[in-house]
Amino acid sequence: MGLNQTPAAERIHIGFFGRRNAGKSSVLNAVTGQEMAVVSHVKGTTTDPVYKSMELLPLGPVVMMDTPGMDDEGELGSLRVKKSRQVLNRTDMAVLVIDGTIGMGEEEREILEEIEGKKIPFIAVLNKIDLDPDPCCKTNGPLGKLEESGLLIRISARDGTGIKELKEKLGELAKEEGNQKTLTEGLIGPGDLAVLVVPIDKAAPKGRLILPQQQTIRDILDHGGSALVVPDDGLKQALREIGKKPKIVITDSQIFDKAAAATRDDILLTSFSILFARYKGNLAQAVQGVRALERIEDGDKILISEGCTHHRQCGDIGTVKLPAWIRRNTGKEPVFRFTSGQEFPEDLKEYKLIVHCGGCMLNEREMRYRLGCARDQGIPMTNYGILIAHLKGILERSLEPFPEIIS
Repeated sequence: MGLNQTPAAERIHIGFFGRRNAGKSSVLNAVTGQEMAVVSHVKGTTTDPVYKSMELLPLGPVVMMDTPGMDDEGELGSLRVKKSRQVLNRTDMAVLVIDGTIGMGEEEREILEEIEGKKIPFIAVLNKIDLDPDPCCKTNGPLGKLEESGLLIRISARDGTGIKELKEKLGELAKEEGNQKTLTEGLIGPGDLAVLVVPIDKAAPKGRLILPQQQTIRDILDHGGSALVVPDDGLKQALREIGKKPKIVITDSQIFDKAAAATRDDILLTSFSILFARYKGNLAQAVQGVRALERIEDGDKILISEGCTHHRQCGDIGTVKLPAWIRRNTGKEPVFRFTSGQEFPEDLKEYKLIVHCGGCMLNEREMRYRLGCARDQGIPMTNYGILIAHLKGILERSLEPFPEIIS
């Protein structure tokens, strides 16, 4: 990703769903004006979800997602269908592509039921109208109801009929769904100073800051504030020399205790991870979830999940440091399991606790899906920053910027 590009997690995710050979890839290509997805008359050409970050007028930065057919067959086919359903969990807007020469069948009804069940804004398109001289007979029943509700557009990916209307409809849905929340909302205003504590260690990417740090700096500037970035061993000196009391200190969670010791009690303190817990998910649920540590016993399973995939370094936070800190704090020997990227179990019942990263690489819908899975199955789920603050004995202080949580 280029340095000036909108992060994928902040882009609108648009998923294209339907049966094999309904024309999903063709519709996607017509909407984007690019040969983004492979098109073929052979059923099942799209075997894995395809993701493409791009700028799409009138929506702006988006991630377009093409999926395998929901009617795929056989052992491999069922795995592809499962992947398509997983894409729904990160879909902000869905396009249900229906073959206009066939009409709406059981597969489309099932997809539509899932889309509506997950409360995903959607538009249905009746494709291939150039091949059917009389598609009207296929818009009775559910299709007719969709058309009456303004949720069905007749299109032809081949000759471009209805594509402009589809893009305009997607633009309307985007405005309705627009997320107006910001990372430092209510924390930073014009003229405020925030000090950001950024460790420069083996895990830090050479020559640049990691995504949460970049996004936080930009958000502070958007609110008219100023950001002073210091290394982990420079906070005490910076606070002594800047000559102005900062509104807040935001630190990497791994050095929470060190930052707390260097920060006066009258200065707000929190971490990047906790900021993202509020921004992307449910901070109150994550704070409640950390209490499960008090009930951990030997042999209990704890899932540690990261939203990104990266090369594991010696002393990795997720697989090394967190398990060691949990063992030391609880005096117990739980069993740890790890997932990363788009991998997240649907069945969580075997776990006594889930510890998730801040989710900077996941869009809000997927993060809320994961939180919802845990909540629905009664499994406590917390966040890296909240867990570390709890283990270091500074959880209440780290939550002072968010009085709605501790009140």
